[in-house]
Amino acid sequence: MWLKPEEVLLKNALKLWMMERSNDYFVLQRRRGYGEEGGGGLTGLLVGTLDSVLDSTAKVAPFRILHQTPDSQVYLSIACGANREEITKHWEWLEENIMKTLSVFDSNEDITNFVQGKIRGLIAEEGKHSFAKEDDPEKFREALLKFEKCFGLPEQEKLVTYYSCSYWKGRVPCQGWLYLSTNFLSFYSFLLGSEIKLIISWDAISKLEKTSNVILTESIHVCSQGENHYFSMFLHINQTYLLMEQLASYAIKRIFDKETFDNDPVLDDPLQITKRGLENRAHSEQFNAFFRLPKEETLKEVHECFLWVPFSHFNTHGKMCISENYICFASRDGNLCSVIIPLREVLAIDETNDSSKSVIISVKGKTAFRFSEVKEFEQLVAKLRLKCGATSTQYHDISTEVPVSSDSVDPSDDTEVQSLTCQRECSKTVNTEALMTVFHPQNLETLDSKMLKEKMKEQSWNILFSECGRGVSMFRTKKTRDLVVRGIPETLRGELWMLFSGAVNDMAANPGYYAEVVEQSLGTCNLATEEIERDLRRSLPEHPAFQSDTGISALRRVLTAYAFRNPKIGYCQAMNILTSVLLLYAKEEEAFWLLVAVCERMLPDYFNRRIIGALVDQAVFEELIRDHLPQLTEHMTDMTFFSSVSLSWFLTLFISVLPIESAVNVVDCFFYDGIKAILQLGLAILDYNLDKLLACKDDAEAVTALNRFFNNVTNKDSPLPSSVQQGSNVSDEKSSHIRVDITDLIRESNEKYGNILYEDIHSMRCRNRLYVIQTLEETTKQNVLRVVSQDVKLSLHELDELYVIFKKELFFSYYWCLSSPVLKHHDPSLPYLEQYQIDCQQFRVLYHLLSPWAYSANRDSLALWTFRLLDENSDCLINFKEFSSAIAYTEVQYKDPSKGDELSKEELLYLSQLHVSKPAKEKEANSAKNSPEKEKEKVNIQAYLSQWQDELLKQEENIKDLPRMNQSQFIQFSKTLYNLFHGDPEEESLYQAIAVVTNLLLRMEEVGRKLHSPTSAMKGLSGAVCVSGVPSEGQAEKPLEKEPTSPREEPQWSFAFEQILASLLNEPALVKFFEKSIDLKAKLENAKTSQLSSRTKK
Repeated sequence: MWLKPEEVLLKNALKLWMMERSNDYFVLQRRRGYGEEGGGGLTGLLVGTLDSVLDSTAKVAPFRILHQTPDSQVYLSIACGANREEITKHWEWLEENIMKTLSVFDSNEDITNFVQGKIRGLIAEEGKHSFAKEDDPEKFREALLKFEKCFGLPEQEKLVTYYSCSYWKGRVPCQGWLYLSTNFLSFYSFLLGSEIKLIISWDAISKLEKTSNVILTESIHVCSQGENHYFSMFLHINQTYLLMEQLASYAIKRIFDKETFDNDPVLDDPLQITKRGLENRAHSEQFNAFFRLPKEETLKEVHECFLWVPFSHFNTHGKMCISENYICFASRDGNLCSVIIPLREVLAIDETNDSSKSVIISVKGKTAFRFSEVKEFEQLVAKLRLKCGATSTQYHDISTEVPVSSDSVDPSDDTEVQSLTCQRECSKTVNTEALMTVFHPQNLETLDSKMLKEKMKEQSWNILFSECGRGVSMFRTKKTRDLVVRGIPETLRGELWMLFSGAVNDMAANPGYYAEVVEQSLGTCNLATEEIERDLRRSLPEHPAFQSDTGISALRRVLTAYAFRNPKIGYCQAMNILTSVLLLYAKEEEAFWLLVAVCERMLPDYFNRRIIGALVDQAVFEELIRDHLPQLTEHMTDMTFFSSVSLSWFLTLFISVLPIESAVNVVDCFFYDGIKAILQLGLAILDYNLDKLLACKDDAEAVTALNRFFNNVTNKDSPLPSSVQQGSNVSDEKSSHIRVDITDLIRESNEKYGNILYEDIHSMRCRNRLYVIQTLEETTKQNVLRVVSQDVKLSLHELDELYVIFKKELFFSYYWCLSSPVLKHHDPSLPYLEQYQIDCQQFRVLYHLLSPWAYSANRDSLALWTFRLLDENSDCLINFKEFSSAIAYTEVQYKDPSKGDELSKEELLYLSQLHVSKPAKEKEANSAKNSPEKEKEKVNIQAYLSQWQDELLKQEENIKDLPRMNQSQFIQFSKTLYNLFHGDPEEESLYQAIAVVTNLLLRMEEVGRKLHSPTSAMKGLSGAVCVSGVPSEGQAEKPLEKEPTSPREEPQWSFAFEQILASLLNEPALVKFFEKSIDLKAKLENAKTSQLSSRTKK
């Protein structure tokens, strides 16, 4: 590899390097200790350790070439090589292309400049085809060289970044280098002759977390397949952990969520994955989640600044975050103040002329935001003005006016006109009012105490609106949170849910979308619509709104429209309960966009077949219980109790367990704080019932205690009629159970657990997602093994090992063959056996690793025939059961001698069944080839054949007679056997046995044909048959090739399966060869170790 010319002091270098070649201008050196017998002794050992610890290029490049300047101690390193062949190639190139030219220069300085320019030109030419696009490409090229040399992974495996760290082997830290690539976490260390090489695939990691203890102040813990690995001594551990988290998430999405992966142009091409790109992606995800923005938004810029808060009269310090369509601000204390400004709302952007470096953004509603102490504020203003101009034209399809002041036309007027037009067109089918407004209108004339409190709440919010603004650009402060905790007024609930969830932005960006989807989805009939119809009457059945066709029809439209929009989710139980509550307080279109916000952003992966998102948040909940309620953790022997109890809490946001008048207050907090509100409330509920739970003797008693508690949760300020309130139906008689007000419970949850940061929840979600998915995969594996073990004669341990190899081969194809048209990626909706399937190429690789005949010349043909045999539905894919049956019936394993006879016949019957539906070309060859391999200890051939025939007759309905083997198939069969025996110690005796079998079969056929047609002109053919009986496959082939020239009335000779089997069993050498026991355990271990190396660069 050519290197960027750097100065080397040869005086010190001679202690570590030995000269191999030299001339007037160049020196070729070898690292001391490399290539010497015994490793160069103690000196070589110390040099090797020094190279590994100090990240020396010499560790993987023990040869180098220096350019020497005459009469100087300073040399320039210009090339390095991993082996003698590589460095010799560079040396010869220099002699042929550079040496002749150097003689024409007059000065040493000109010579040096020429050499440097030439080498830099070579590096630039190589860089055109290189993946090294980092900040320091030269350093990255060296790291890439080491990565390729140490691990030998395929060249498609892209190195993302690398770090110096220590790997803890027991209690001993080993200093080395951690390499993060698109599919693997790799570590290499060399200390005092001890080499450590570690390769872990990202998809195999079940736990990834930052830990600390007495010995390790801060380390990264990686758990893969039950093995724990600890890495520490990072210079920037947070940055390293973030990248590892992103790469693990990338692998999980690519393998287990193919649809999302394919829709992401960045993830779809592994070569586009970079360190900077992954970091930006992680920051964008956190940015979108915190501010509830659409997933498509990408964080572009972040500026430290101050925001003037007019109603509090102070500047709050924080960060201004800018994406394609939004300007957002969050104070350092996220609860103190935050603002979201859609660029569609911006009217003007100005800068101040004073020294405050301020940017003033004016929005609709006569509101202005002042950001001060902004670095490079002039360039920022220019960029924002350009963005707002582009955004304004986007939202002005009809008018060409671009608003520049508060007197300009409202930029959302056209959007509202389009939306209203679509609503009028569909007014007959889409409700334009919330169901609560229709079924429970407020009567201002009869105000009771509850209605008065409700009006006081409304007044409090109106005061807040006057101070902080109203709408999407309002200030969100601690006061806002306090009002949400008290409960949002009924009349404002729909508006504020839309605002806090971010659904208002989705609806504004997609005017008329809902009406179109409703029209397209009406009348559709599929599994989702059938499930929706079944659950419509189960959604808040006690509420009058859903006892009428108005509410039921609205619920049907919203659920059907969402199933049409997102067929990946379609419909999941619990969506009906959530949507019915949304429809009570929001207009129908608003309820649809609220459902979109919940399912696709706020509760990702909750509403699918495996409810992975809910399981992840339950794992987060268990982690929080261990941290905040340790006494409860010590009392409960099994933490899965909390998962089983809390599943409905998360799926329905407590709507299914709390009375409706109390549950809506929980939904208020959820839309403001996200999943954090649900986790906090769950902790508060367990804390409130802590003494009762500690007194419970079993899970059933604990569940009863929690249900009794939920029945006694009330909302004393709810203005809903008593006929609707569920809590009012509970008897008010004297009871030992104390009533709990939901407002007090929510306030307590905020006071006790409000210090839980969203960043921590995000990190716990990422960490537990790996664990949940690996747990689900383990469940899938156990179910597959349980089914397969009933039909395949392998032990559970052997099947387990085989499944790991099978699945890993499939994943390797996902790593480096993303565009394969045949491969079917993981689909959890399929039966367990069909979730993972391999194609012919993958089967060929596994066949070569596991087959006892992998050394034969025609191993590819054997693999192809076997695959066709297994692929009964001809879809070019086989599942694990089919694959394991092939291994079980082609591997000769050790079996109990007392069961040898019976087992062999079962295997032969199995093979005969497989051959029935296969093309004739492979049928007979495979039948005859495989069947005798299983025969054991046969003494009486006639008795065995008679028993075989009886068993075939008994299963006449399922097993058809195997067709006879014709000439060309018999020739191919003979060739196959010859190739199988090649290289065997008993090769000569096996060849003789095959010659005898071939001769016997041909003579039997000749006699049979003479008996059936004695007058036929068979003399020529008989002679040919007699000649072909010698043990030469070429001689057997020649007369057979003349057969097509014989008269048409002469039928071609052929053999029955029984004839071939009987002839083969008559030869002890053949029986012994196919009965030879194979150590399957060793075969599997060897396959696991060589599975990856078989793909490495040669």
